[in-house]
Amino acid sequence: ILSQASANLSKSMRVGRAFDVLARRIRAEGPMSVADYMAIALSHPEVGYYATRDPFGPSGDFVTAPEVSQVFGELLGLWCAERWQAMGEPQQLLLVELGPGRGTLMADALRAAQLLPAFRAALDIHLVEASALLREQQRRALASEQITWHRSFAEVPEGPLLLIANEFFDALPIRQFVKTSEGWAERLIALDEGEDQLVWAVGRLLPPGLPLPQDAQQGSIAELSPLGTALAEEIGRRLARFGGAALIIDYGHDGKAIGDSFQALRQHRPLDPLECPGDADLTAHVNFGSLVAAAEKAGAKAHGPVEQARFLEALGIKERSEALARNATPQQRRQLLAALDRLISPSHMGSRFKAVALTPPDSSIPAGFPVTP
Repeated sequence: ILSQASANLSKSMRVGRAFDVLARRIRAEGPMSVADYMAIALSHPEVGYYATRDPFGPSGDFVTAPEVSQVFGELLGLWCAERWQAMGEPQQLLLVELGPGRGTLMADALRAAQLLPAFRAALDIHLVEASALLREQQRRALASEQITWHRSFAEVPEGPLLLIANEFFDALPIRQFVKTSEGWAERLIALDEGEDQLVWAVGRLLPPGLPLPQDAQQGSIAELSPLGTALAEEIGRRLARFGGAALIIDYGHDGKAIGDSFQALRQHRPLDPLECPGDADLTAHVNFGSLVAAAEKAGAKAHGPVEQARFLEALGIKERSEALARNATPQQRRQLLAALDRLISPSHMGSRFKAVALTPPDSSIPAGFPVTP
């Protein structure tokens, strides 16, 4: 009982500190954008969500695909091997993961890469992770590997690269906009009159020029991710210049959606995103249309998006899972097949999650993506 009480008190103090940081900022500068709110609540070095906990797994707040099944990471490792072969089998290239979580995906991918010793030997591994706590988790998971960590993709050295970003873009800060009777205005976060609670507010009307649908109905909400599109553009620029490929897997839409997708998750349950800053995961649906447009503007070629189920099935997830199940105990077999269902079933992750590949314009079509006429 004392242990649980101590944990609850610690969490309460941390949440209070995150609120205090936000409140001080709002008092000093006025209502803040959703992007600024997300940046502080998720990434503040002292009170941010990712800086203060391991959020993954059944005991955390959410479960990602690499934690569901080892097959997911193995297939992505083999996907990278196929791209290495398409590049002409260079003797050295960067293998980069954005937001590597516990290091589970990279560990599984590298295990599969051992099937092609020349490919495995060519890899220079770089992880982009700002959280010191998660870096330590990754260091333990990849203890036998030579790893270079970076706080941002901009720090990754130039050169041919293979990049994986699984459930990374959904956590990048977004800006929200609301259609008023007079035009679009930014949706902001303010303090209520008692200054002890966060509330929604509306900013000034925006000048024309932002890529927002002018025919949207009053009250509609639209979202943009400037950091996401800027990152996609930089990845596209590097691929066009140095070669390689990038694989982005996340939940989202093709860019035509209007609506409020800003959400919070704590202990696997949704809650009001303004309720517990610093103590809940904050995400928004990825606008794949914007990512594709930004990467292609920079000179890359985009493939997809395709549904995760279609992508993984083309890579052989059913065959690999069933092969593992044949040599498993009955309990292990049930777990493997349940994990397979979770990854590809339309009622779980199969259709909600999408995959996009970015390559140089003269590259062949990557495995898992349909041939376009």
